[in-house]
Amino acid sequence: MATEKAVQFSKTGGTEVLEINDIPIPKIEKGQVLIKTVYAGVNFIDTYFRSGLYPVPAFPHTLGSEGAGIVEAVGDGVTKFKPGDNVVYMGSGTYREYSLVPERVVSHVPDGLKLEEAAAVLIQGLTALTMLRESYSVNKGDTILIHAAAGGTGLILVQLAKALGATIIATASTAEKLEIAKQHGADYLVNYSGGEDQWVKDVLAYTKNGEGVEAVYDGVGKATFEGDLKVTKRKGTLVSFGNASGSPDPFVIGRLGDKNIKLLRPRLFAYVATQEEFDHYTQELFGYIKNNQLKVNIHKIYPMQDIAQAHKDLEGRATTGKLVLKILQGQK
Repeated sequence: MATEKAVQFSKTGGTEVLEINDIPIPKIEKGQVLIKTVYAGVNFIDTYFRSGLYPVPAFPHTLGSEGAGIVEAVGDGVTKFKPGDNVVYMGSGTYREYSLVPERVVSHVPDGLKLEEAAAVLIQGLTALTMLRESYSVNKGDTILIHAAAGGTGLILVQLAKALGATIIATASTAEKLEIAKQHGADYLVNYSGGEDQWVKDVLAYTKNGEGVEAVYDGVGKATFEGDLKVTKRKGTLVSFGNASGSPDPFVIGRLGDKNIKLLRPRLFAYVATQEEFDHYTQELFGYIKNNQLKVNIHKIYPMQDIAQAHKDLEGRATTGKLVLKILQGQK
């Protein structure tokens, strides 16, 4: 039986549980696309699965949720794709040489967009775009707060929110990261390493009459959640979409009533559950890139055997932009 290499883990824990194993290449079935993976995106959710924060269905588990590569074969009924097409896709277990996914989560990579850029932008780009459209629909003139604005999702949020006409308050932990956020469109910069009291004060100072922001987009989680409630204005929206510092502590839902705040904990896959939704948002996302309103920022491309270092770098909060895993060596 033909085999392929895959990054897996057989128990939860630190980066030491990651291993590269030989597994069978899957057999294609009706409605599926077999893709030779060239690049896979590295996301925080991968570390959540590895650490045990999010459960996995069974062990060993193959990591990864997005990739870009070349169509190897298509199953019966597939009409949009053919062998040799350059594509980008979502799916479970993309840290592998061959991915088998339904046609509905595959999209062509437009001419002029590199495979590594497509792999770098899909999940985080769709996450940012769907939140800006559906979690809280940003309007021209809104003032919004984006935490960890120099990270992969953060930089995309900044650029897309700027294209939508928002005034952006960006936070990060260092002056260097804040400068990167500024270069991508942030209007006001706040260093949140000084503690909650200070960053809350700084954020409110940048809002009209100190009333707070229309919306907060928070991928940090536990460390910033309480402050988020303070800087969200009356009838504003708090979008908590990540747990980089851990999950927020439980709280009494009645607290939202003090300012009638809307609180969401969205997940991308619930926004792009149908083929129509996936196609719509993917093409809109690529349109921002084509129109030079969105720059794809790749922090580093790691060879497959360096996956442990990639996870360490991501969890160490020492990166800006997206981390990408090179799956098939020798491919451009």
